[in-house]
Amino acid sequence: MPKAMKKGGVIGAAKHFFKGLRIKDLSLETPAIANYTTGEVMGVSSDKLSMKFGVGRQDQDEFTVRSHSLAEKAHTDGWYKGEVIPYKGSTKENGIKGDSTLESVSKLKPAFIKPHGTHTAANSSFLTDGAAASLIMSEEKALELGYKPLAYIRDWSFKACDPFEELLLGPTYCTQELLKRNNIKMDDIGVFEIHEAFAGQILSNLTAMSSQKFADENFDGFRVGEVNMDKLNTKGGSLAIGHPFGATGSRLITTASRRLREEQARFALIAACADGGLGHACILERYDA
Repeated sequence: MPKAMKKGGVIGAAKHFFKGLRIKDLSLETPAIANYTTGEVMGVSSDKLSMKFGVGRQDQDEFTVRSHSLAEKAHTDGWYKGEVIPYKGSTKENGIKGDSTLESVSKLKPAFIKPHGTHTAANSSFLTDGAAASLIMSEEKALELGYKPLAYIRDWSFKACDPFEELLLGPTYCTQELLKRNNIKMDDIGVFEIHEAFAGQILSNLTAMSSQKFADENFDGFRVGEVNMDKLNTKGGSLAIGHPFGATGSRLITTASRRLREEQARFALIAACADGGLGHACILERYDA
């Protein structure tokens, strides 16, 4: 190192680099999670959606306890051992709280709209890391490579709705399009896997699907129908398992495909909401060949 760059030179360069900087300039910048169009975080949008469809706090908390209980049972029964890659010998996600009760979750305070909102840290899906993968190809290619398919993807829908009033209602719009296009009724669906971003969000969608008034106003009277709760997210959902962005759709596909085979159902409906008013749904059919 040249003499000029020794002690005095290095210190001088450092002083020049930090000149004018303030402590806050060195702090971490938290990524913005508010929707670009509405300026709201999804929790606020879901809270407002629940108010619109009359979904109360107790209904949301009861659904939350259901999700954790079903996820706990599925892991205890070993159902996920063929689906989840073990970490340190365990396949159980660390967000599942099998001991959750209505009494315990009802104690939490509103997290988004305060003080009268209904969404809390318990009945909202938590932040989590995770990854998932699905192998999708033609039947011919799968058989050529020696794979046995789990299910066919028969049809799918991507739609957008009003982000100000119905930001997380995409599953209802997409499901309606699929059922009508394929001449399928809710009673024909044996497996439902619907993303649980918030308990209020999924319950609002279930309410909209079953509402004739909503159908008259938006679908020319074509009511989507009731979701059989005994067939919905029976292995737990995102409220308990978590919602790592970009991985949940693949998880839903895998779980639904395995349930089709285990429960010998013909069709599965998968649906998910997304920020920006987007939504997705698809129909799977069990592979029997």
